Amino acid sequence: MPLPSPPGPAPRAPLSRERVLRAAVALAETGGIEALTMRRLGQELRVEAMSLYRHVANKEDLLDGMVDVVFGEIELPQAGTDWRTAMRERASSVRAALTRHPWATPLMQSRSTPGPATLRHHDAVIGTLRAAGFPIALVAHAFSALDSYIYGFAMQQRSLPFETGEETAELATAIMAGFPAGQYPHLVELTVDHVLQPGYDYGAEFEFGLDLILDGLERALRTA
Repeated sequence: MPLPSPPGPAPRAPLSRERVLRAAVALAETGGIEALTMRRLGQELRVEAMSLYRHVANKEDLLDGMVDVVFGEIELPQAGTDWRTAMRERASSVRAALTRHPWATPLMQSRSTPGPATLRHHDAVIGTLRAAGFPIALVAHAFSALDSYIYGFAMQQRSLPFETGEETAELATAIMAGFPAGQYPHLVELTVDHVLQPGYDYGAEFEFGLDLILDGLERALRTA
């Protein structure tokens, strides 16, 4: 009796726009946005690069879709939530998404053809502020201030030459050792009395700055 033939390789999932975008995001995670080419993406999906153009028009369309994938991961403000809580939760969710996808930070606000998740996100934020009584001009100010802070903080934190508290302490100590004692007293005071203290985490500065913005928006709303 002949032995049964060994099972063949599992069939590949059919190519789709979502699968192409997910693969592009994964490729950007490992190699950065600079490593993303249509040829490399085709290799990752085991298809000819020309096959990708049935699902994305060009590289710009691919980037638009990738950004929309990231926006789709950001939690939308929940109906009935007060505006301050909603903006705080939204800020934390945006920051978490940018931490997961550092390549996306400079792209999130630069696309000229936003996708449905992007538009849904922006509309929900605007709607939350309008429902709280924000005049339309103050909505624009709030959106601009919040996004400038969130994206700016993400880019600054990403560019820092340290990640852990230990790395921060080592770098601060090395910098201070390079100049004479008493030359930069205020910098030394901040470093010794704050940065080098146990438990210091630069990322924790995010909450303090966010509260300052929310406090200012609350005052502006009361006087609007």
